[in-house]
Amino acid sequence: MQTHFTAAQLSDPKIAESNAIIRKCVHCGFCTATCPTYVLLGDELDSPRGRIYLIKGMLESGAPVTADVVRHLDRCLSCLSCVTTCPSGVNYMHLIDAARVHVEEKFSRPPIDRAIRFMIAQIVPEPRRFRIAAELAKVARPFAALLRRIPALAPLAAMLELAPARFPPVDPDAQPGVHPAAGERRYRVGLLAGCVQSVLMPQINAATVRLLNRLGADVVIPPGLGCCGALTHHMGRERDALQRAGTSIDIWLKESAEAPLDAIVANASGCGTMLKTYDHLLRQDAGKRDGARTVSRLAVDISELALRLGYRGEAPRRLRVAYQSACSLQHGQKVTREPVALLEAAGFEVVTVPEGHLCCGSAGTYNLLQPAIATRLRDRKIANIASTRPDVIASGNIGCITQIGSGTTIPIVHTVELLDWASGGPMPEKLK
Repeated sequence: MQTHFTAAQLSDPKIAESNAIIRKCVHCGFCTATCPTYVLLGDELDSPRGRIYLIKGMLESGAPVTADVVRHLDRCLSCLSCVTTCPSGVNYMHLIDAARVHVEEKFSRPPIDRAIRFMIAQIVPEPRRFRIAAELAKVARPFAALLRRIPALAPLAAMLELAPARFPPVDPDAQPGVHPAAGERRYRVGLLAGCVQSVLMPQINAATVRLLNRLGADVVIPPGLGCCGALTHHMGRERDALQRAGTSIDIWLKESAEAPLDAIVANASGCGTMLKTYDHLLRQDAGKRDGARTVSRLAVDISELALRLGYRGEAPRRLRVAYQSACSLQHGQKVTREPVALLEAAGFEVVTVPEGHLCCGSAGTYNLLQPAIATRLRDRKIANIASTRPDVIASGNIGCITQIGSGTTIPIVHTVELLDWASGGPMPEKLK
């Protein structure tokens, strides 16, 4: 695609990078077939190439950002299905991230929208605040239907509806500290416990620790390790995201200095994608650049490491498992083979979900900020899953588990919970 940035504009490294990405787009249209919002809405401006056109105009003109442009950019899930599809190698991920930063810096959102986004950014990445807010949501949940009738307040309704009815008990296997390998130690790895996940579903971290211990790995969960920055990064809140990323890098480097880490493990694929892109996000920060590269180099999804360590299991029951490949795992990290291979190695029957490339509608905070589209995507995903007649659904991301689980009675668990069970761990609670 032809661009017309001035020399002065191109002197800005962010504009220069966006320009290089935009110029790779040849408007072939392959991306439209795999873009969830275009498939649902049929609007060219809600397709990747349409959004690239909007971003180009927004950045080139230097004019005030319009509400119409923001609406179409906000509807993007950042699922990155278009990146997998694109034959020209357009790095849409970095382009939409840069566009969101530009929007947050240059566009004045309506007061209610701005307040809701601020609340999400202040509460969701902070476990203690999140727990308090979720407790309060139990009291306010009866008002969700009323709030949903007011478009500007629909995100609040979504928050109330998705809030947990109860919290699981604290699991000692998921607590900060060093969890030693069972038998001979082969690896020493760090585990990113996550912010929301550590509160909503600590059993995922506990299953991860037990599994890696059996595979001969000491697992370190550093105290004080907070949000990796992914959530606010995808909201365009660059300063907050980079600050969280910098803190995360410092903690991992300190941990590795005490005793080298062989890997940094993520079991929430959105967080894993963020860790793997630290090297790009902090490339202009001279003080953090080298540390960011180290963390990105060490970052792996739990499925990658478990396969590398030679996982084998014996499923207590021959269950039919519908594997839901999270977008951040299949499109963001290009990890597609490993989870299926592990589930099969554990003795489960794995079935392919139709339209597996389409997002379930979770996408970080998307199901909170765009609840109408997110619900349509969720229902479409559930219908596709149900067509395979599974006993259980497995996914590698807490966002997908929460989103899909809110609309189906089919039990849904993290992939690692099944792998842990098949290798000697407890049966996942949702299967009991």
